[in-house]
Amino acid sequence: MTDAPFRPFDTRLDEGRSLRLLRDTLAGADDGELFLERRVSEALMLDDGRIRSASYDASEGFGLRAVRGEVSGYAHSTHLTEAALRRAAETARLAVADGGGTLADAPAGTNARLYHDHDPIADAQFAQKISLLREIDDFLRSADPRVVQVTASLAASLQEVEILRPEGHRLRDVRPMARLNISVIVEQDGRRESGTAGGGGRIALTGLMTPDHWQGVAREALRIALVNLRAEAAPAGVLDVVLGPGWPGILLHEAVGHGLEGDFNRKKSSAFAGLMGQKVAAPGVTVLDDGTLPDRRGSLNIDDEGTPSARNVLIEDGVLTGFMQDRQNARLMGVPATGNGRRESYAHVPMPRMTNTYMLAGDAAPEAILADLKDGIYAVGFGGGQVDITNGKFVFSCTEAYRVKNGKVGAPVKGATLIGDGPTALQQIRAIGNDMALDPGMGNCGKAGQWVPVGVGQPTLLIGGLTVGGSAA
Repeated sequence: MTDAPFRPFDTRLDEGRSLRLLRDTLAGADDGELFLERRVSEALMLDDGRIRSASYDASEGFGLRAVRGEVSGYAHSTHLTEAALRRAAETARLAVADGGGTLADAPAGTNARLYHDHDPIADAQFAQKISLLREIDDFLRSADPRVVQVTASLAASLQEVEILRPEGHRLRDVRPMARLNISVIVEQDGRRESGTAGGGGRIALTGLMTPDHWQGVAREALRIALVNLRAEAAPAGVLDVVLGPGWPGILLHEAVGHGLEGDFNRKKSSAFAGLMGQKVAAPGVTVLDDGTLPDRRGSLNIDDEGTPSARNVLIEDGVLTGFMQDRQNARLMGVPATGNGRRESYAHVPMPRMTNTYMLAGDAAPEAILADLKDGIYAVGFGGGQVDITNGKFVFSCTEAYRVKNGKVGAPVKGATLIGDGPTALQQIRAIGNDMALDPGMGNCGKAGQWVPVGVGQPTLLIGGLTVGGSAA
């Protein structure tokens, strides 16, 4: 761990020479930047009464990018030296070829501070973190004799980035992250089931370590496990489905969000390509991607190209109004960048990615929505899912779901999967609750081999005619 801020141009690189080299590299290019990063992270896990792993990682490096048309030349290194920068420039310059491009305008400035900039790893001593994990284990085992295994983890990181633009601008962001996760396995009469809860955000680790917080998370994990312990086999067939608020927005993220990223639409590989301005969802459906929410997991003061995050409306009252854009795709499509240029690290090129993607609330009471469900499933928790961007087809597994008949929530069901496609599901939304909620801060999103933290959210929704995979009806 280091207390000194990441200041590569104060201690490692000469800013003037780096800027001249960057400008030489981008001569005749459309865009590009020098992205520098230092990241430190710590993760501790207790599993089955023992500390299973404890890791600390520190990395730093730079990525140099030159963009010409649809081509990006990119080179990166862990060595923050002028020699390494010159070697990277030779590679990145290959994308520019004979030049002829006009350098894009610089990103707009911002003074946004959506989160603190201190290191959450330093919020507590190592021994305190170990003690907390053991306390969580003891708490859950004493809470219910059916608990047979507890897994608890604490993770924290600090990412510091600095972006040098060819216009001479230096942009800086310091991004904390903290997370607590708890999983529990219960057993009764030879049957075992599990439950998981947790979350966090760009917040201090200490807030997750207070008894008021972690005990609530532990109780929620235990509650889900005990619900699943009495779950019946899920039905199969085409059913109406009510999705709960908050984390079920992960279905929206996967089935709709990826299809609204600029690169997929520019290449016409998205199910939403060519539909701008057209009705793509039921009336009342408004979907946003918003990177400006304070302290949220997907929020950013600036994206990884230096563009300020924004509150971007993607679908408004059922009509497609916007895509998420990085600078390259925005330029090629003739639209403004939206602050969605993200990369996993200095070793990766930026691309259009989601931040916090959610649906706005409607005016229906959640209990009224459930009362209107004659025969279907009430899904409030989700695990893994898959989606095909080209057609929006998705498959999601439920981690907590209930059978509903004639408006009455009945027994929990196990093994339910929801199958459908995003564009059709949007059109089949029949009711929108007034209880929009964001997830507790546990989302990660993968695209082209890169992983970034994201947020999701939605109100209670009634979707008609989804295929539910389970046992025979």
